[in-house]
Amino acid sequence: MENTQILVQTFTAAAEKVSAAVSRVSTMAQAYDYAVELCERKEACQLLIAGCQESLSAPADTLCRHKQKKVIAAPLLASNDAAQMKALCQARGIVFIRSGVRDHLAGIDIGFTVAEYGIAETGTLVLDASSEELRLATMVSEVHVAVLPINRLRATSLHLEAELAQIMSAAPNYCAFITGASRTADIERVLALGVHGPLELHILLMET
Repeated sequence: MENTQILVQTFTAAAEKVSAAVSRVSTMAQAYDYAVELCERKEACQLLIAGCQESLSAPADTLCRHKQKKVIAAPLLASNDAAQMKALCQARGIVFIRSGVRDHLAGIDIGFTVAEYGIAETGTLVLDASSEELRLATMVSEVHVAVLPINRLRATSLHLEAELAQIMSAAPNYCAFITGASRTADIERVLALGVHGPLELHILLMET
């Protein structure tokens, strides 16, 4: 137990240093509530359309007047879990999808995932991202909410050697290491968040 607490403290400190928000949950139901409430509080993704000030055809004018709905994408959730989260979304007027993320590239408010592992040393999430739907959900959403079971925490990447070998044994394969929100300092060395991915990363450490 003591070792687990040390891993949690180390992971939390490292993740928060790279602007991730770390919270504790006891169940997946609490994780769903967290994601839906977060989505309800945020502004909807904005669909930016050029030329709306011009004289337009009826279809184009309708598009300019379109109010974007909030969207939560949760690929790979089991059917029962998806039904539970979908009900929460519907009660708040939020669109819930498990597939077809490419049809919503103009606005995914929250991408919801469950991480395979976490690396305490760097506050890193490890995801088996072989599913294109999952890759898109973690890249084009404004906010990424990831559940990490505490028993999947490891001290360093070296302690994940066997597990990573297993994940990457199948081909084709994508294994994602996610540390904090997306960031870049390419432009005049000014740090900017959300340029290549989500503006925010919320990590929900789940009791097991």
